Amino acid sequence: MICGIDEAGRGPVIGPIVIAGVKIDDDNVLRKLQVKDSKKHSPHRREVLFKQIVEVVDDYRVVYLKPSEIDEMRKRLTLNQIELRAFADLMKILRSDIYYVDAVDVDDERFGEELSKLLPFDAEIISEHKADEKYPVVSAASIVAKVKRDAEIRKIAKELESKLGLPLGSGYPADPITQKFIGEWVDRFGSLPPHVRRSWKTAKRLLQRKL
Repeated sequence: MICGIDEAGRGPVIGPIVIAGVKIDDDNVLRKLQVKDSKKHSPHRREVLFKQIVEVVDDYRVVYLKPSEIDEMRKRLTLNQIELRAFADLMKILRSDIYYVDAVDVDDERFGEELSKLLPFDAEIISEHKADEKYPVVSAASIVAKVKRDAEIRKIAKELESKLGLPLGSGYPADPITQKFIGEWVDRFGSLPPHVRRSWKTAKRLLQRKL
């Protein structure tokens, strides 16, 4: 068995980090689906592929790291350490012979070594940057993670946009629509919106500027 693990939503100031693991015996079926890094598929194509992926894989799991959880953990852990633990948790559930992971550390070998230390069993770990472009099983995981995060962002937008009458945007710190939404929310309600990562510099800056 092989397992691929990837995440979506590491950088945004709004919404969860979503980490997905996909387990399969033979990745040829994924090659036939022509899976690629999720960013290289349109939203519609990702949705289509997601349904096909979950039908053909032996197992898949998803971990959601909520903004409040991220903020609390960042008081004592780096973002890399937070994701490292989440990756390891998925690996323990999706027991496999070989794991392919899209490394979030600048040192991909170190990321793999640190993962190995967190596992109570021996396993081969292939930890590389841009693994979602090289290994179909990681491409599949990236698609699952992205589709699940997009669904969460739609829920958040539906919850919050009606209260402010403005679009939420992508949730990324550099998105002027997202910046405007957070700034206007602080102006009107005197606090950051729900689902915002308060430990992010963008959130802190907008809160301080508006208060």
